[in-house]
This record gives sequence, structure tokens and C-alpha cells, in this order.
Amino acid sequence: MAALFCFAASFLMTSLSPLQVSCSDRDPLHDFCVADLHCPLLNNNDYSCKPYPNVTIDDFVFSGLLTPLDPSQSTSGAIATPGDVNTFPGLHTQGFSFAQLDFVERGLISPHTHPRASEFVYILHGDLYAGFVDAGNRVFARVYHAGEVMIFPRGLIHWQLNVGRGRASALAVLNSEKPGFQIISLSMFGSSIADEVLEKTFRLEAETVDRLVKFFTPIAEVVKGN
Repeated sequence: MAALFCFAASFLMTSLSPLQVSCSDRDPLHDFCVADLHCPLLNNNDYSCKPYPNVTIDDFVFSGLLTPLDPSQSTSGAIATPGDVNTFPGLHTQGFSFAQLDFVERGLISPHTHPRASEFVYILHGDLYAGFVDAGNRVFARVYHAGEVMIFPRGLIHWQLNVGRGRASALAVLNSEKPGFQIISLSMFGSSIADEVLEKTFRLEAETVDRLVKFFTPIAEVVKGN
């Protein structure tokens, strides 16, 4: 029965919806559409709606931030506890996601991009050196303190480093239910790009590239698995 519902929802979504050209998450056509994670993605880019009679208040509540992930368990000393459509199905079609960012002292969220979203970050406590680089290679960065807010424009490389004493944390909100997360170092050295490309791009010796590839490839596989 569940498989039949998924097939019917897929048929209706793909055959009855008009062609849409959009640079952001599409607007909702109903009050809500809780993602049914038991159904396969429609066209690899959308979810079926959970049957209306099965929707409850629990679909609109996320408790993951009550027990955020431990940054000391991360090799970089920083970690994000995400609230996106995969962990919080009630976000589907609402146009945003969020994450709690936690850092040990000197913990770093490495330079990365969100290809499908801008990011708004509110510092809960601590001091973060954070910023982004624009397409002209201009750096916009400084130390942000508790109570301050920063914005990272969509698709631009950005980072956060805890430069204060003790732990730090922040709340990030992004204007897409699936903003994407691309770590620059892993994308370059952990994605099977030909060594010659890396050597010429970064002007590195073959031995150095080989060491970097061997270091980052296992990390990239773990990230891919998550």
C-alpha cells in the first residue's frame, strides 16, 4: 500500500505540475507538505507528501538541538547538528533549514560553500573569526562576538574559527531546505580529480599531492556516507 501511494504521488507530481524554472526552493502549494522519507525522491529533487491523516504535531517539532553533536568528537574541533528536510521532514516546502554550530577552543568549520542557499549565523556564545571570499577574491572577515549576526551570500566560500577561550556555539539558518554542503579541501583532494590537475592548480609537487589525496580521500568517503 505504501509503495502504491508513493507511485501515485510521483505520477501526480510529475504529470500535473507545470514546468517550473526557479533559482530557489519552490513556493508551497498547500499549507504544508511533510516529507515522506519512506518514498523515493521525485526526479531526485523533491519528496512526496506524507498522507494528511498521518500528519501530527510531532512532524513540526525538532528536538535534535536538545542533544547537539559533540565537537570534541570531530577531527576539526567543530561540528554542526543539522535541522534539514532529512532530519526534520516538516521543513519540506518551507524554504529554510538550520543547524547548531558547536566548537571546542580553536575548533574550525573548514572553508566550504552552500550552493543552494545564503546563510544567516547568530553567535550564541564565544568569539568566532568568520568571513567569506567573493568572486573577486576579496576577503570579508573579522571576529564576531556573542549576540552578533553575520550573513554569508549564497555559494561563496566561507568559514568559522573559534578564537575565544573555551567553547563557542552559533545558530545558522539557511534559505533552502537542502542547501548543500561542499568542503573545499575535500572537493579538491578527496574526489578523484586527476593528480596533474591538482599539481598545476596548486603548484605542488607530485609527492605533496599524493600525500594530500591519501589524507583527504578517507575523510571524503566518511562525509559522503553521512
